[in-house]
Formats: sequence, structure tokens, C-alpha cells
Amino acid sequence: MLYLVRMDVKLPATLAPAEADAIKAREKAYSQGLQREGRWRHLWRVVGEYANYSVFDVESNDELHTLLSQLPLFPYMQIQVTPLAQHPSAIASAITAN
Repeated sequence: MLYLVRMDVKLPATLAPAEADAIKAREKAYSQGLQREGRWRHLWRVVGEYANYSVFDVESNDELHTLLSQLPLFPYMQIQVTPLAQHPSAIASAITAN
């Protein structure tokens, strides 16, 4: 199942810079692992914001929830999830079916 996920990060001003850097390093390692596995298919930065749009390819709502809640930055995120389905006019399905 494909999901479009918007993640907005809001780190508290009181978070020590060294701690913020450590959290970001863990976040990068975790997200890159999921990308290598194919479960985090796309990751796009929102220009001018500390936010991203991502596409996840996972088996269920529960799997997505688990992946997102294990993000090191999760406590500092506002997340919006949109389930995706193939559009009948999309040529991508016809190309991959041949």
C-alpha cells in the first residue's frame, strides 16, 4: 500500500544543539535504512520549511504507524497521512504491466 506522508518538524528552542544533532543523525540513519529496504520510496524536501513529503510502500496502516512512530524526530513532528490508490488514467500502470 502506498501512502503520501507530510512531516513537519518543530524542534523546541530549548533543545541543546548537540542533542538536536544526535537526533538528526539517528533520523538520517533510520530513514536511509528504510529507503534501502524499499519501504520509504520517495523523500522530498519542502522548500523553505523544515518539512518533507514522502511516499511509503508498506503492507498496512499498522506498519506505517510503527515506522513513523520509531522516527527519532517523531516527538517533534506533526504528520499528515494520505493513502494512495492507482488512478485509472495513469499510464504508469500500463507501462509496468507490459
